[in-house]
Amino acid sequence: MKTGRNEACPCGSGKKFKRCCDGKADAGARLRSRGLAVLLLVVLLIVVAGIVIDLRSDDGPAVDTVRVWSPEHGHYHDVDQRR
Repeated sequence: MKTGRNEACPCGSGKKFKRCCDGKADAGARLRSRGLAVLLLVVLLIVVAGIVIDLRSDDGPAVDTVRVWSPEHGHYHDVDQRR
């Protein structure tokens, strides 16, 4: 049977249920949802920081390149040094 909010609390404190144990279950649910929100925020910040670090550390091409002048085009070309 469900305890009414204005009835005596079943824990024996002598207080009304609404002033004693009624909010305890809700407090746990709020704490869990707040903890989940904080966890999601931390994960999101880590992902964004990883993306920013990756964008800032652009080292260019992974292979060695040499710049060669092209007289017919009138500018330099990048030539890969792959073997």
